[in-house]
Amino acid sequence: MGQRRYPDCVAREGKPRLRALEDVVALPRRSSLTPELQRALTAASQLHGLRSDLEPVPVRATTTISEAGAYRFRKKDPIDLRVSRVGGRSTLGFLHELGHLVDHQVFYDRKTRTWASAAHPAFTAWRTAAALLERRRLPGGHSRQRYFQSVHELWARSYAQTVLLRSDDRVLQRRLEKLQAEDDAHVWPAEQFAPVALEVDLVFARLGLRQLRLPLAA
Repeated sequence: MGQRRYPDCVAREGKPRLRALEDVVALPRRSSLTPELQRALTAASQLHGLRSDLEPVPVRATTTISEAGAYRFRKKDPIDLRVSRVGGRSTLGFLHELGHLVDHQVFYDRKTRTWASAAHPAFTAWRTAAALLERRRLPGGHSRQRYFQSVHELWARSYAQTVLLRSDDRVLQRRLEKLQAEDDAHVWPAEQFAPVALEVDLVFARLGLRQLRLPLAA
């Protein structure tokens, strides 16, 4: 029986440069999810860009029922973003995994395997603010709760909520409001989260990723 082949990582080319997120990830071309993912990606791209030398990271639609999404990588290099089209959480799942990609690509320590959210100076004030957030709980045991409260999970959740909050897309804003009304464990109440959203904004300002100049439509 042959050895299982590990998926290829995304290639790199040239020097890192500031790029729009639409150039950083490649949405699926033929999927019922694509319009929804495009809406979410547009909102994230309005918030920030990313300095990167990566070829586009593929986004793959799945039918997984155990999780809304996954970010796969090996050491410093991404493999793909995976988003389930089952369960009605594709927007939040996609933005969550996009937050992981950003976190991983801004900084990665090869010795400690630490990502930006846990160690980069630009995230220091965000870490302080996020530590004051209510500890939301998911069904499950101690190991699942510990993972849910880890720094990189707190970053991905606060990143996704900030993108929805800052979007000028009323569809996305209503989606966040619905999650908050349902007391969904993946988001925080608006008043409590407001200081953290500001710190997410300031992370990208400190990193120089809000300076992206996008072409205006004629």
